[in-house]
Amino acid sequence: MNSRMQKKTAIIISPNYKDHSQRYLRDCLESLRRQDWQGGKKIFIADNQSTAESFAFLKETAPEAEIIRNKRNDGFAKGNNDAMRMALREGYDYIILFNMDTIVEADCISHLVKTAESDRTIGAVQARIMLWPDKNKINSLGNVIHFLGFGYCEGYGKEFSSINLQSDRNICCPSGAAVLYKKEILETTGPFDEEFGMYNEDHDLGWRIWLAGKRCVLAPQAVVYHKYEFTGNSRKYYRLDRNRILGMIKNYQFSTLLLISFAFIFMELGILLFAFQKGWFKDKLKVYQYFLSWKHWRYILAARRKSQAIRRVKDREIIGLFRGRIWYDEIGDWKLELANAILQSYWNAVKRILQVKP
Repeated sequence: MNSRMQKKTAIIISPNYKDHSQRYLRDCLESLRRQDWQGGKKIFIADNQSTAESFAFLKETAPEAEIIRNKRNDGFAKGNNDAMRMALREGYDYIILFNMDTIVEADCISHLVKTAESDRTIGAVQARIMLWPDKNKINSLGNVIHFLGFGYCEGYGKEFSSINLQSDRNICCPSGAAVLYKKEILETTGPFDEEFGMYNEDHDLGWRIWLAGKRCVLAPQAVVYHKYEFTGNSRKYYRLDRNRILGMIKNYQFSTLLLISFAFIFMELGILLFAFQKGWFKDKLKVYQYFLSWKHWRYILAARRKSQAIRRVKDREIIGLFRGRIWYDEIGDWKLELANAILQSYWNAVKRILQVKP
């Protein structure tokens, strides 16, 4: 038997919450059942405080799945972690995450595993995530990290036919919507940071994979369609803003944090103005309130020690992938263009000081 086929693959469908299983599970599950991957595989689903009706539907629709039921909704990070830890205890070699609102092409898992096996330096592989039903439009060709911690999807909304993308390539971090993690890298880095709850937890894990000396790559032949719906609310804004700062504090070298501190202050002034204009000012203040708590700093310092303990490379070997421009449609006017020009110049200067590898 092909050694690749002997590897065990755990497929984790993102946590069920409220009525998600009734809305999305059937299409996702049917696409996973059609996979041409012949190696050993098992489906895991965490259930985060769903309704009784939704849980019953989950059990009936996915009888082959191992279901981990949580009495509380502890977020995307912990729900997936519960399933990942169980899969690791059971000896699975590859941990593959798919959002429940995805449809997976029949050869997707085969391509993900093939790419993962192609190079020992690879720690994680993201599928090419397309939108649904606009199947030729891109959702993510890998997620991008801005040097001030912001994250966004590479290529979002573009026609894939307009992009010349034939082979695997390095990415900042893989989207948790469709990603393979090798067992060995998760044993080194640990899974998602549960303090993040949801949003940017996949950025943080991808960053830590790079710190550990492994690569995150895109497998363009592995295709997933995502029924993506953008939602914005104050709770999401708080999580996104808090988590981007957490990721920076945890994962940068101290010298890099010092070098970007002036740009950070400049951007914070702009964010305060933006938050005031959009009605999120109180949520921005809550972000600052979080970082003024000693209880939270006990966690932050411990998390930073863990991240730095796995470090095998310096920042200059990683941050060449990071960007100096922010992509954000909601404020895509002259103010953002001016900020981008300043931040890009600043970032270029920082990279020269650090002698960042191209």
